[in-house]
Amino acid sequence: MSGMPSDFKILNQKVSLGETVQINMDIARLNTHSKIEVPIIVSRGKVEGPCLLLIGGIHGDETNGVEIVRQIVSGGLNKPKKGTIICIPLLNVFGFLNQKREFPDGRDLNRMFPGSDKGSLASKFAYHLMSKVIPKVDYCIDYHTGGAQRFNFSQIRIDENDEEVLELAKVFGSPYIVYSKSKEKTFRKAMVDLGKKVLLFEGGKSLSLDKKVTQVGVQGAINIIHHLGMRDFSAKISKQNLENPSIIIKNSKWIRAKYSGMYRSYIKVGQKVEKGVILGSISDPYGDFEKVFKNKQEGYILNSNHAPVVIQGDALLHIGFE
Repeated sequence: MSGMPSDFKILNQKVSLGETVQINMDIARLNTHSKIEVPIIVSRGKVEGPCLLLIGGIHGDETNGVEIVRQIVSGGLNKPKKGTIICIPLLNVFGFLNQKREFPDGRDLNRMFPGSDKGSLASKFAYHLMSKVIPKVDYCIDYHTGGAQRFNFSQIRIDENDEEVLELAKVFGSPYIVYSKSKEKTFRKAMVDLGKKVLLFEGGKSLSLDKKVTQVGVQGAINIIHHLGMRDFSAKISKQNLENPSIIIKNSKWIRAKYSGMYRSYIKVGQKVEKGVILGSISDPYGDFEKVFKNKQEGYILNSNHAPVVIQGDALLHIGFE
């Protein structure tokens, strides 16, 4: 991909080679008419090169992604020698303030892309990001977590049949690479449609911080920055990628609750499970019944529901297959 020109401009602000600036994207207001500003940290190396976007908090309650990008900025890891790194630690400030997934208009921002300048609040927000920031971007790492109390083991989700993105996913170094088709109107689908190379990271659960997940997310960004030749991180690159390469998950399925009641899991998220292993049980609160359920096909636990009480039909476990 082509390097960024020296007259790099974003949101009408010029950023020179070797400069780091914070630009506030101001496109929405609260009911009180107070501004909601989204800080965007743009850091350019002294040499032209590719542009990498690191973004968290598309969903306001997915705090672990926010923490990953925050740590990258706080540690100065976002300052390249070559090219440009754009960091948006928290896109959905509205949701973050309310500790909710959605925008104030009740819409899921990650189902509103590429957006419209004449649409809803969330749609306008998506439109401004896509029109004012994304044209500069070549590569992107989009940080997410599991929803509600569903904990995602660290994984990179990518579209199948894109060899460059698969290679980047292997470089990132998460335990799992999951083939997952981009859903319509998501940020990833809008980016892919423009020819951008996107890695979607999933790790942890909403309204929670997890040190191991954060570590994988930060290290993955370091690995990608180094791989793209944007900065020499040789001293920070782990050999673990070579010794324990990512497991590629080609298919997966959800196991759902057959009963309502108290739920207990007998396995750990991230582990391999053999066929026939007891995965968990559901019981009533009074001791009248307890039903166990077993694994029907060997696979890997990608996501585990941490809720102590479930309703019939709730997703309990996400199992992936090689």
